[in-house]
Amino acid sequence: MTDLDMTAPSTASRGPVDRYARWTGVATGALAACWLSALDHGDGALYAVPAFGLSAVAGVLAGDALTAPARGAVRTAGLAPRRVRDYVPPRMTLLLAVLAAALVALLATAGAVASPDDLGRAGRQLTLTCDGMTQAHGPWPGLYYGLPMLTSLAVATGACGWSLRRIATRPGDEQSRRDRSLAIVAAWGIVVSTSLLGAAATASASLFSVTCDGAAGTVANAFLVPLALVSLVTAPWLLFTLCSPRAGRPLRADRGVRR
Repeated sequence: MTDLDMTAPSTASRGPVDRYARWTGVATGALAACWLSALDHGDGALYAVPAFGLSAVAGVLAGDALTAPARGAVRTAGLAPRRVRDYVPPRMTLLLAVLAAALVALLATAGAVASPDDLGRAGRQLTLTCDGMTQAHGPWPGLYYGLPMLTSLAVATGACGWSLRRIATRPGDEQSRRDRSLAIVAAWGIVVSTSLLGAAATASASLFSVTCDGAAGTVANAFLVPLALVSLVTAPWLLFTLCSPRAGRPLRADRGVRR
């Protein structure tokens, strides 16, 4: 695809349908998270965080699909191909990629050391033995919780990747593409950061609740606590970016046209 300069200002990224769809996705995710958190004596919180993130992603994708691209007379056409990486925010994307890698590594490690609970459900608690004493604590982000988290991450990654490519290749102005790509990356980041927050906080709480973890538990918490804190800060920042995108402000070109 090639870049097109449109004489008419783009309204695709600022359509009310797009904005309301995003807010609806966030509100739906909040309701789903509240409902899931109350399940299974609070253990549903590990399901609630990815559910919230997926709902936010769905809201952004719905807004993008329901908003028609801008129409206008074509002034010039460039020959440079449009690529997804030209529109995503580089620093935010790099940070979220690191957090996503940390989430996958955490869930893989937690799944490897997890054990069944007293009802035989695999990967649901942490069991340690020392000095002839056995200690167990749950919930623990093993496979019982980790697989749904990894599934939600995979679904969100595929959906957002498809949407980013769609935005890069369809008609519109450059600023509109960047603003929409920012919202898509922020929505994906909510899935990553909320899932990492839930997994890291739950694993750290379990390690603090047992005494047989030894030096390994101390080292693990040295990584888990900062990860949880970073996710705790990142998630609201991404939510604010999603609900109050830069695309909501008039472009300079628009102000110039109105004048």
